[in-house]
Amino acid sequence: MLATNLEKIASVGKTSLRQDLPAFDVGDTIKMKIKVKEADKMRIHPFEGTVIKKTGSGVAAAFTVRKISFGEGVERTFPIHSPVIDKIEIVSKGIIKRSKLYYLRDRLGKKARVQVDQTK
Repeated sequence: MLATNLEKIASVGKTSLRQDLPAFDVGDTIKMKIKVKEADKMRIHPFEGTVIKKTGSGVAAAFTVRKISFGEGVERTFPIHSPVIDKIEIVSKGIIKRSKLYYLRDRLGKKARVQVDQTK
C-alpha cells in the first residue's frame, strides 16, 4: 500500500519536470523571462542577474538570482520547474570556488562581480 502511494507521487513528480531549460550553475549570469499576472492579463517581465544559490533536487529544486536594481540588491528565488519561468538564457559562465555566493550581498560595484569564463 505504502509503496504504491510513493510510486504515484514519484510518477506525478516526473511528469512535472521541465526539459526545456539550459543547464546552469552557481556563478552564472542568466537572463530570464518571467510570467507576471497583472489584473486579468499575463505579461513577460525580464529579470537578469547572477545565480547565487541552487538547492534541492527533482521537483523541489530551486535557485536564487541576485541583481542590483537602482542601487539596491534584489534577490528572487524560483523553483526550477515552475510554470512562471518562460525562458532562461545563459549570458556568461562564472568561475567560482564556492557553492553559495552569499558574500556578494556585502559587496558593491566591481567587487560584486564574478570572474567570467573566457573559454566559451
